[in-house]
Amino acid sequence: MNSRVVAVVGGGISGCECSFLIASWGFRVDLYEMKPKRFSEAHKSEKLGELVCSNSLKSKNPNSPQGLLKEEMKRFGSLIIEAAENTAIPAGDSLSVDRDLFSEYITNRLLSMENVKVIREEVLSFEDLFDKYDAIVIATGPLTAPDSVASLKRMIGNSDLLYFYDAISPIVTFESIDMSKAFFGSRYKKGGDDYINCPLTEKEYKDLYDAIVNAELIESHINEDLKFFEGCLPIEEIARRGYKSLLFGPFKPVGLGFSKNDMAYGVVQLRAENRARTLYSIVSFQTRMKYGYQEKVLRMIPALKNCEIVRYGQMHRNIYVDSPTVLSKDLTLKNNSKFFLTGTLTGVEGYTEAAASGIITAISVVSYLKGREFIPPPDMTAMGLLYRYVIGEISMGREFKPTNINKGLFLHNGAKRYSEKMAYRAVREIDRYSRAFYDGKS
Repeated sequence: MNSRVVAVVGGGISGCECSFLIASWGFRVDLYEMKPKRFSEAHKSEKLGELVCSNSLKSKNPNSPQGLLKEEMKRFGSLIIEAAENTAIPAGDSLSVDRDLFSEYITNRLLSMENVKVIREEVLSFEDLFDKYDAIVIATGPLTAPDSVASLKRMIGNSDLLYFYDAISPIVTFESIDMSKAFFGSRYKKGGDDYINCPLTEKEYKDLYDAIVNAELIESHINEDLKFFEGCLPIEEIARRGYKSLLFGPFKPVGLGFSKNDMAYGVVQLRAENRARTLYSIVSFQTRMKYGYQEKVLRMIPALKNCEIVRYGQMHRNIYVDSPTVLSKDLTLKNNSKFFLTGTLTGVEGYTEAAASGIITAISVVSYLKGREFIPPPDMTAMGLLYRYVIGEISMGREFKPTNINKGLFLHNGAKRYSEKMAYRAVREIDRYSRAFYDGKS
């Protein structure tokens, strides 16, 4: 075992992935996690790798950008993908998990590693770790605690800390769903009875839509603009974009076996939250409605008239850094090469993307500790494109904002459209890259 020690601050998805891989390569890791001594506004569990929002890691189709990213991560022995596949629940084309079993799997896996030490303490000052470790990885995520935010600001400058608002969906009990007014099935037959579908008539949709756009909302206690991540908009924000915006989005009725004559006007879907299927979350119903209005709105859906809500939708403020400005190409702070940043704090969005970021950072940390040059994942691979977006080699829009892996990133070099051939080539390239790294050639 190597005598050099790395501190990883933050036991979320990226911190756990990064810790696991650094330890797998023979280095000692001290993983700092502030829970259970302190919880953020959204965290509830003491376990590592807690899923705060959805329980879905999105598509597992290897030809899609999301599925491709998972395939690439497997080449590095990803703990997060391993945990997800071992705790998966049926969800059609998506990789969804029992969130409690998922976190338990990750926690047990890390605790079983002899060169990983989990320290249940909050790091109030990152600077205090400088003389204690050979490298420090900051993986505190979008809900970084105030004292840690202040420390980060001192290290990178106040102007480089940005934010957006994120929201989560309500969860209801299965026994409270009226299945005489709902049915099991997956859109386009991608799965069996993986989802519960709640049909709406035109009048039911209109009444529901009106209630959504007129619901009382929880306002931010901070005097600032509410900036949302486009890939996880609150249901009321989607509705405000037009009367039929929900019908072409989360409430679309197509692909569920309806004929032209009996097509529902809209369909609200629910996805299982656990393997026992006792809990279901409302798909894409993330919201910032006041709790009383959430109950009122949900009960306007016929199948949910008597629903029992065990978790209400919530909104929370997420921070990230202007990575192209503050990070070097090896993902260290430009003014201190001993500090690495990873995960959603760097501007990637999504569970899988956060884990992929943890892998890339781990590669950089290992390269640094072994005195090698850091060579990033190849361009036109999902991991490589996420990396290039974070450091500013690829841009999407005028401002740097969080992004997930998407087809648009694959078109930065002039290609007209994303194709299965791109996915095939990407896997081949990442195979070469991973083999070279493990062979010590990168």
